[in-house]
Amino acid sequence: MLPAPHGEALARVPVVARAAEVAGVNTHWWEYGPEPGSARATILAAHGYRGDHHGLEPVIARLPEFRVVSPDLPGFGESGPLPGRHTMTAYADWLVAFSRTIPGPFAVLGHSFGSIIVAAALDRGLAPERIVLINPIAAPALRGPKALGTLATLGWYRLAGALPERAGRRTLSARIMVDGMSVLTMRTRDRDLRRWIKEEHRRYFSNFHSRRSVIEGFDASIRDDVAAHAEAFVVPTLLLAAAQDQITPISAVRRLHGAIPSSELVVLEDVGHLIHYERAQDAAEAIRGFCS
Repeated sequence: MLPAPHGEALARVPVVARAAEVAGVNTHWWEYGPEPGSARATILAAHGYRGDHHGLEPVIARLPEFRVVSPDLPGFGESGPLPGRHTMTAYADWLVAFSRTIPGPFAVLGHSFGSIIVAAALDRGLAPERIVLINPIAAPALRGPKALGTLATLGWYRLAGALPERAGRRTLSARIMVDGMSVLTMRTRDRDLRRWIKEEHRRYFSNFHSRRSVIEGFDASIRDDVAAHAEAFVVPTLLLAAAQDQITPISAVRRLHGAIPSSELVVLEDVGHLIHYERAQDAAEAIRGFCS
């Protein structure tokens, strides 16, 4: 196992694991950094699809003066599934309920799938002081120049859903699929970092509650996008985008920036959909400047 590039920095950050039932979900979360009174600011973080709280740790490790509250989203990591169907509205309502457990003002951060949940939650009552979206899903996944890859993935999920439970789960967790997603989304030429990203995805990409929850989550992710909720963005918003994002074209993020008057756009070159892994330091510096 390769050492995490951020391992030493993360080891210096205090962390407390907690669990409670939130909106009918057995929710597990981690609180990084100082206590609320000592922290520069509090950030509620929502990770990407099929990940868990570990995914954002490379960025969190570089923000030691911030208090970051990072839950495993429903159906992923250690958190249980939603009580009903895993729709975007249900994820959003859960996030609103979870946010109400955080004392005092907070900023909210969403990466990829998490960016859609944050956007949908704004329409459901989420009330952050600031918003940070990393690799935002700025356009419908089934339309535009990136749609072919989404349709291919959809076919794989449909196959997994049609198979018996055990075979379906094996299909969803197949090494060829997990490694394929890593290769698709990586841009770095650093061999050690590429190996670590691949290991990280192998370790956590299949840590989901059930076949049903992960397929429903994918279906929810391709039927909504941040732009559909643009009018709900009324507080300062940082859009941290990748010029070579393999999921959402940068042109769509620029249109989203134009649709959100309160937004600031930062575009990182030579990186794709894994800003949080490949450009964690740049992401942390942008967040620090924006949320301080």
